[in-house]
This record gives sequence, structure tokens and C-alpha cells, in this order.
Amino acid sequence: MKLASRLLLLAALVIAETLCAQPATPGDGAGPRRGGPGGPGRFHPVLRMLDADHDGEIGAAEIAGAPTVLLTLDRDSDGALSVEELHPRRPGPPDGAPRGRGPGPRGVDPVLRALDTDHDGALSAAEIAGAATSLAGLDANHDGKLTRDELRPVPPVE
Repeated sequence: MKLASRLLLLAALVIAETLCAQPATPGDGAGPRRGGPGGPGRFHPVLRMLDADHDGEIGAAEIAGAPTVLLTLDRDSDGALSVEELHPRRPGPPDGAPRGRGPGPRGVDPVLRALDTDHDGALSAAEIAGAATSLAGLDANHDGKLTRDELRPVPPVE
């Protein structure tokens, strides 16, 4: 009986070690997180679209392609992105289901802040056309890509 218990414990440890050693892949639901593991939350949907290779960074090619990617969000084909197109509503819980707490104070997303140069909550055709330049302005270390640190939200002002 002791041998069976030890074998079971050993098998559990091997399985746990194997699972912990596996890298997160884009399709496994882990996705890139701001601030790394345990960070404050998932990327905004716009950032997920800009990060075509799902590596948690916006590379030079992704920056250059930003205007084209942003236009894929333009549901009404007017050449601009409305507040509703940038921030689609999530479906609420089913009737009778308990509602969770609200999102609470959130940081300001530096990417959306850089893209929305007139700060009206929407992206005009001109702002979309200038998206690559706006995003390049966030590249603090001038390495040609936006790293996780450069994509980290600015804490809210209290």
C-alpha cells in the first residue's frame, strides 16, 4: 500500500511539473497579460488585434500595419471608429444570474490614449491613418517595437 501511495504521489508531481513547464500559447486562453503573470488584466481588444502574433508585444511590422488592422473594427464602414466600435459591450449575465462587482478603477491604456489624439473616445479617419506614427511615439527605448512595459497602463489619477 505504501508503494502505491508513493507511486501516485510521484505521478502527480511529474504531471504538475509537466504542466508548469509548458509555455502558454495564444489559443489556450492564457494570452498576453499586462505586467506578466499575475498582471492586472488582459489586453484591450484593440491591442489583441494589433498584436497579430500574440507575443505580448507590438512589433515593427504590427505598428506599420496598425491602420489596416484598425479599419477591420469599422463595422459601419465609415472610415472611423466610434466609441461603440472601440469598446463593444460585453453581454451581461443571463436574467436572474448574480452580477459581479463593477470593473473598478482602471488604468489609462497608453495605446488608446496615443491613438486618440483629440481624446474624444473615438478614432477619426485621420487618427487611424496616423496610427503607426502615434504608436511609434510610445516606443520609449526606440527599439522599433512596443514591449510589455511600454504597453502597461498608466494608473488612474485619484
